[in-house]
Amino acid sequence: MKTTLIGHACLLIQSKNCVLLTDPVFFDPHWEEINVLCPAVGLELDKVPEFDVLYLSHRHQDHFDVRTLAYLPKDGMVIAPGDKILLDVLKELGYHNVRVSEDFEPIKIKDLTLTPTPSITQDPYPEHGLLVHDGEVAVWNQVDTIVTPKIVQYIQELYGRLDFAHVRFQPLIEGNFTFHKALELPFQEYASFLKVVKALNPRFAVPGAAGFRYVDEFGFLNRYSFPAAPTQFIMDLAEFCPEVKTSLFNPGDIAEISRDGVKILPQNSDFVRIREDNGHLAEFKPVSEVYPIRTRTVERNRQEEEMASVTRFIEEELLSRLKQTRMFEVWTHWKAVYQLEVFEQDGSDIWSVDFGKEARLEKGRIGKINLYEGIACSELYRLIRNETNWDFVGASAQYRTFHNVYRVADGDIEFYPQANKFPQPLMEAFPQDDAMDREKYMKDVRRWKR
Repeated sequence: MKTTLIGHACLLIQSKNCVLLTDPVFFDPHWEEINVLCPAVGLELDKVPEFDVLYLSHRHQDHFDVRTLAYLPKDGMVIAPGDKILLDVLKELGYHNVRVSEDFEPIKIKDLTLTPTPSITQDPYPEHGLLVHDGEVAVWNQVDTIVTPKIVQYIQELYGRLDFAHVRFQPLIEGNFTFHKALELPFQEYASFLKVVKALNPRFAVPGAAGFRYVDEFGFLNRYSFPAAPTQFIMDLAEFCPEVKTSLFNPGDIAEISRDGVKILPQNSDFVRIREDNGHLAEFKPVSEVYPIRTRTVERNRQEEEMASVTRFIEEELLSRLKQTRMFEVWTHWKAVYQLEVFEQDGSDIWSVDFGKEARLEKGRIGKINLYEGIACSELYRLIRNETNWDFVGASAQYRTFHNVYRVADGDIEFYPQANKFPQPLMEAFPQDDAMDREKYMKDVRRWKR
């Protein structure tokens, strides 16, 4: 068997009689058009081998790319989790031969046995890694899954010592900047990745997925989002479990896997290669300059129209909408003093609410802030019009929030745990529900469907 890394989490896995493609992302930019593959990839689309089966691990946009799925042929088999939105998108794109993946339920295709491995993710939809066995060797692609000792044990019971594994190495902190959370390597999570490899004890392991970066005006987020580098991980892995062989595995590299061992062939693919070795652009430096929020609308008359619409919404509708949410009691219980700041190209406007008093909206500052939301005028305008979603608004840092919530009484003070997420008013006013999530994908379906 051999695996070729196309980019990020996209692998082409070839046995003697079967070709498998996983989580394809063929085009840049992707994921709300704020990310590109990193390192930069040169992919010759007309040379990508025909494949027998397409495997999708989960719904995140860096794994479930609508543009690529619209481009690919639709007549082959697709294996995907039982996620209604994901399945509806596939159907809308013209995929009809779709089989739903189930935890540890093997699927036989030609000479391959594919076994989805579960994740304990907290997302409200399923996610799977994948075991691939060709009768001789066994390969595991962990993708983004979070696994327990029982899952590792079950994998070992199926195939003993795995021959090759694409394992997690990158803690996912890309939203921490926006939500004022710790900008550091989360040591417990990072250690868990090393411990999974130690417990699994494959013969060979390479760092998998996490091959992208932010681009253009969002590029400053690279300094705050990717606390571990692939080279860092393999150096740590070599010391943590020296019995497991390891190597970098870049786009265009091929791993030849046999009972005799694993051979890494750098840049040996005839259809994909590293176009530019620019991984340093995603280097973690959380003390670097922070890019300010600005509206993304540049035409002056349009800016004024959008700001007028946003102002009307804030002053005429926002507070009544907040009072209808179940979180209104939480804000009043904690006597939260809320500031909303809306950014234009130059400057910003501020509104405030003291939930501990009359919960009356006021233009300007109150003098105390313990619940803050800042957002670009362009993005709040689009939220009001149902033209965007929190995946973009939050991930692009066009929205930022923090809380320092406490409540005082006579001789007493009570603190809300800083590590816990406190309900943000705008996110309650425009909830990220199934309707918003579905529209996010269907917008791309309408754009790219051929």
